[in-house]
Amino acid sequence: MAVYFDHRIEAPESSAVPSHLTWHSALPVLAVASSSPTNEGNVDLYLQQGEYVESCHVGRPHQPAVLRWHPTKPVLALGWENGEVVLLTHPSGDQTVLPITHTAGITLLEWSSSGSRLVTGDQTGALAVWKVDARGRLQGNHLVKHEYSKPLTCCIFKPAAPGDDVAMLARASVGGDESALDMFSWKGAPLKMGPQEGLAFYVSTADGKVHSVDEQCKTSTLLSVEGAIKKLFYLNKRDALAVITETLMLSQYTLGPEGGAQEYMKVKLSSKTGQNFDIVWTENSLLITVSGEQVIRLWDLERDDNFVLSLDETLGFERGEMINCVSYCAAKEILAGGTSHGRIAMWRMVAQPGSSKGDTNAQWKLQTPTEIEGNVTQIQWGSSLNLLAANNSNTVLILCEHVMSAHFGQQVAAVQLTPTQLSITQFNTGAQLALQSDTHIKGVCVTKESVTVWNGKQVTVYELSGTVLRNTGAFPCDSHAVAVHGENLYTVEPNRVQIRTPQGTVKQLLTFSKAEGNPVLLSVCQFYLVVGTDTAHIRVFDLSRRDAKAHCGAKNLAEQIASLGALRSVKCNANGSQVSILISQVNGRPDHKVYFYDVEMDTVTHFDFFVGRPSSGISHCEDGERQQFQGTELSGRCPVSHFWDESEPRLFVCETVPISSESSSASSVDMADVSVVTLFCTQEHGLLLQDCYPKPAGLQALLALDVPYYYFSCKLLFWRAGVFRPEPGERDPGSTEVSATTSAPPHQTEPSKGAPVQFPHMVSRRALREFVGLETCEKATRDAMLNFSFYLTIGDMDEAFKSIKLIKSKAVWENMARMCVKTCRLDVARVCLGNMGNARAAKALKEAEAEPEPEAQVAMLAIQLGMLEDAEKLYKCCQRHDLLNNFYQASGQWQQALDTAESNDRIHLRTTYYNYAKYLESMGNKTLALVYYENSDTHRAEVPRMLQDDTASLEIYVNKMKDKNIYKWWAQYLESQSDMDSALHFYECAQDYLSLVRVHCYMGNIQKASAIANDTGDRAASYHLARHYEGHDDIKQAVHFYTRAQAYNNAIRLCKENGLDDQLMNLALLSNPEDMMEAACYYEEKGTHMDRAVTLYHKAGYVSKALELAFATQQFSALQLIAEDLNENSDPALLARCSDFFITHSQYEKAVELLVAAKKYPQALELCVTQNLTITEELAERMTVTDSKDLSEDARKEVLEKIADCCMRQGNYHLATKKYTQAGNKPKAMRALLKSGDTEKIVFFTNVCRQKEIFIMAANYLQSLDWRNNPEILKTIIGFYTKGRAPDLLAGFYEACAQVEIDDYQNYEKALDALTEAAKCLLKAKDSSGGQQEARVADLQHKVSLIKKFVHARRLYPENADEAVRLCEALLEEPELDPAVRIGDAFGFLVEHHCQQGNLEVAYRKLEELQKRLPSQNVRYYISQASLEALQKVMGVPIDGDDHTVKEEDEVEEDLNLS
Repeated sequence: MAVYFDHRIEAPESSAVPSHLTWHSALPVLAVASSSPTNEGNVDLYLQQGEYVESCHVGRPHQPAVLRWHPTKPVLALGWENGEVVLLTHPSGDQTVLPITHTAGITLLEWSSSGSRLVTGDQTGALAVWKVDARGRLQGNHLVKHEYSKPLTCCIFKPAAPGDDVAMLARASVGGDESALDMFSWKGAPLKMGPQEGLAFYVSTADGKVHSVDEQCKTSTLLSVEGAIKKLFYLNKRDALAVITETLMLSQYTLGPEGGAQEYMKVKLSSKTGQNFDIVWTENSLLITVSGEQVIRLWDLERDDNFVLSLDETLGFERGEMINCVSYCAAKEILAGGTSHGRIAMWRMVAQPGSSKGDTNAQWKLQTPTEIEGNVTQIQWGSSLNLLAANNSNTVLILCEHVMSAHFGQQVAAVQLTPTQLSITQFNTGAQLALQSDTHIKGVCVTKESVTVWNGKQVTVYELSGTVLRNTGAFPCDSHAVAVHGENLYTVEPNRVQIRTPQGTVKQLLTFSKAEGNPVLLSVCQFYLVVGTDTAHIRVFDLSRRDAKAHCGAKNLAEQIASLGALRSVKCNANGSQVSILISQVNGRPDHKVYFYDVEMDTVTHFDFFVGRPSSGISHCEDGERQQFQGTELSGRCPVSHFWDESEPRLFVCETVPISSESSSASSVDMADVSVVTLFCTQEHGLLLQDCYPKPAGLQALLALDVPYYYFSCKLLFWRAGVFRPEPGERDPGSTEVSATTSAPPHQTEPSKGAPVQFPHMVSRRALREFVGLETCEKATRDAMLNFSFYLTIGDMDEAFKSIKLIKSKAVWENMARMCVKTCRLDVARVCLGNMGNARAAKALKEAEAEPEPEAQVAMLAIQLGMLEDAEKLYKCCQRHDLLNNFYQASGQWQQALDTAESNDRIHLRTTYYNYAKYLESMGNKTLALVYYENSDTHRAEVPRMLQDDTASLEIYVNKMKDKNIYKWWAQYLESQSDMDSALHFYECAQDYLSLVRVHCYMGNIQKASAIANDTGDRAASYHLARHYEGHDDIKQAVHFYTRAQAYNNAIRLCKENGLDDQLMNLALLSNPEDMMEAACYYEEKGTHMDRAVTLYHKAGYVSKALELAFATQQFSALQLIAEDLNENSDPALLARCSDFFITHSQYEKAVELLVAAKKYPQALELCVTQNLTITEELAERMTVTDSKDLSEDARKEVLEKIADCCMRQGNYHLATKKYTQAGNKPKAMRALLKSGDTEKIVFFTNVCRQKEIFIMAANYLQSLDWRNNPEILKTIIGFYTKGRAPDLLAGFYEACAQVEIDDYQNYEKALDALTEAAKCLLKAKDSSGGQQEARVADLQHKVSLIKKFVHARRLYPENADEAVRLCEALLEEPELDPAVRIGDAFGFLVEHHCQQGNLEVAYRKLEELQKRLPSQNVRYYISQASLEALQKVMGVPIDGDDHTVKEEDEVEEDLNLS
């Protein structure tokens, strides 16, 4: 906890009442202006502890008006009432008087952001701008002077535009951005490395105008408001200007790029009228005002929000205490206010999770007030040290924050209360003392015999004897670290530690080398002193002898710890074997680790609180311990203090805070989520977690660990006159405290040294978890418990039980059982429960073993031991929200139970609502119970039950809910009370027609009951009414309502009993098969209406019985209806009998269907053939047997072939193909398909079957198509013949192709190719015809040779016509030329040649020879029309071919006419 030391300024005697004060922004220098009643004025400078700077005194016969420090240099601008302006330089005291410019009192002084410009203004409206050099010296006369005619009130400089981001430009340059690269070169404009100084400013006047002055010092009016302007602020994020007038009217203006201003908000700030007000503006746009009220008002201009902070009387403020002034420290986020009763109120900003700084959701927490005298009129935070200066109208005090000193040793604790006062507690005797020091206390060290205090300049020793403190010595010493052991004091100075007597005499020097550095940290534990130096060396000394001896050599931690900046704290254990170290990193931030130096092994290990793990290589215990490391919230934390137990060398404790809360100021610890972590540290087992303990509320910080207690300092509230009280609401009622032996009266004033007084208990102790209930146990039990805890932690159960086997106390065993909850050791817990004799807990633990999660079992143990918080954490850890819900319910934490059920255990949500409602009902809170009964959806029964004794409330609830179930309950209640009319009304509201009919029948309103049953059709109501009619022998109505109720068996029963045969048939048909059977038997026995009996037997599913009865009574129409429902599942004999019946009556199709259903396929087929019945595809499929159980495979194929034969006769070729295929007779299937003429299916079927015979059949079929004009068919034919391995047939096809080419196209080349292929095919074919194939091959070869000659002659003709003619004439001499080469083609070749040569006579002779050899052929087939016309013209002889052609054409025409 922090306290503020107040230093009164050492003002000279000539100084008068202080009027103004101001801090330099960076240096710890305070300027104070004072004025006397004789109008003399002084300005003096003071240092951080109030030291007066004599060289910097300025005095004038006028009052000082304004003080302004240069932003960076130690130069102070002073404005006086006579218009004089002086620049005062610290520390030299040089004074520079500005040239006379102003003739009236100075009202404003303002420096630019870098201090290169100074603006001065006075009450007449004169404004001057001065230039100042980099050293803060004035340069010449003013740059410009403006006259505004009205008093100047405020001035602010406009912030400069942000400069270029050098890092971003560098990345862009590397990425290839040429424009960015140019900015680094000399070519472009100079690079702006950061924000430039803004030289433009705004100045306001008392008549409400704001003027803008640009960088060239040209002025223009920007805006105007009503009233004098008191404050100007610039909003950087909005680029806006805020103006506050003397009437507290706030206006905000947006500033345009051309210099104009546009008002966008105007609001009146709340304040106490007629009072001076103080206004503060923060960088995050927070406006803070005070005006002599008990509150501070805050306006968040960014979020347009406002709120107030008020004083709290419970924290020591008095009623009627007013806040006069305010100041905000951005670095510490503290808002300070000075009050009229001499107190400094401070609010610290405590940000909530998820909120940013400055967010209105952040909480401002009022801190402990600091007391000064008088009426505080002005306060100001300043300098880089965050000092606070306060003016109390008499003098000025400088307040410096100091962390309160506290120390514990040998059962004596001392805690600082005020800068000069200590509270001392002796735990052995229970006495509590107060120590008042003459100087400020910066450190304290206590033993059982002495109290030592120091302030960095002097050390004072007090002897502690009983309840008396006696000053035994004081000596000057500038040591900032002091330790005490016995009668020796240990102080530090450069390169050595001094061992002194209480009077300051140096007895021994412990020297350190230059490499080891200067000692800065001291700590004593038992007989060992550990020293830490500024070069990160540590040394341990043994103090058990007369002189201190080195226990080990100097250890350089910088060699072991990376990024070590400086040591923060060093402590050693009770036997000097381990030293724990806290360090700061190179960047100044606290390290997240605690380091441990093993003196004997000379090794350094650590425990990292950032990850919650020890360093690698340290031995861990088994899985249970590792679970503890994971289960505790150790990660993400930082250590702030550490201690070893004063007598147990293995036990170490460390105080940690979340990393987000770590701060260079230890004062933040009191607000952080602090955990106290206890570790066992041994050479064999390393670091083992023993416990993680959250610091209780109301406690300030950990002081020490001395088994069986932790010792904590308490939070404190300051009161006047030395009377103190703990901070309200933060006391822990479970704290173990020591009462004062004596108490002082409430009106006691300043306590004397060593007097027992009424103090709050400033030190509170908490038992370790192993010692809860065993605080007063003897040393043997204490040691046994520590050993048990240690061995339990390392998992050595044999040693653990051995250490406690002699203990008989139930309290000890219960304590150990509690430890088992922390360590999750259920096996040990069972032994502890047995020794405790706690059968109930043992039984509950046994039952909990059914839970699969070990944490859930441990939670049950915790519940039985009363450790409810631990049980809650364990259930949350294993995510057993159902058990957590039950736990909350059992412990009466209903809100948590509801929250758990609603968020994580929704399957039990309604049950939780119901249980809570039952609880509320038992507590008498029926109103809220009603709500939760409704939430649990049990209100229909539970609410009427709950309210049954309060019928008025119940009736209101019933009418309000309009729920049918509740209406019914209420109607039943009214009926039980014989209020039939009201009951009928509510039964009707509930739509309970059964109850309506029942009540009407009871009341004799039968007609009304009948109308309700008929109108609603309610089955239950109809049934009840039918019973009523039956009881009154109204059979007709009874049958009617039984029918509406669908109670057909009762209606049938009445019809049979009363001979209602006509209704019986209809009712039986509506009813179930059993009732139909019963009715059919009734008709059969009666012998009448046999058709009804047959129908009912049929409908009931007794088909055979129906048929027998139909045959017996010749019910042919019924028989036909029955036969329609017969199928293959029916009795085959029955089917055959029915089919015979249909054949007899010539209904052959129905007979066939029945025969097929009876699986008599041959008879069915025979009937189809004889009666010429068409076999449909459906019928054919039904006759296709797939199950080998019905027919053998041969019989099945025979049936299929018969079906196919029938289909062939009927012309259904596709179906025939299908059936032949199913029968496996693919050739027949192919023949059937060929008859269909479906070429596509034929080709597909052929490719699927892939049989030689089928390929040939398909190819033969395809030859019948127009293959000449369809190349695809041609390819398919060749392919099929090839696949069918029929080369002789393929050769014949090739011959046919060749003949077509010759006859139709005279293309002998293609014909030659075809005949060549035919010859190849014939050569592949096997000769099975007795030599015919050889003759065929020879004939083919002869044809090929002839065609080759003719083709050769035609090809030779263009080159050697005579030779070609000779070859052609020789060819005509060949025997059997035709049909290989048509004679007409050969003669045509010759005729064409002679015609082209002009030998027309020779050509004509060849033509005549052709006509002789082919008298029946038309020569036009062979000779071109041009040649024929030329011959006819020259020879003058008509060609016979013409007449012949005409004759043929006439014949064709005649044939067409005839057709």
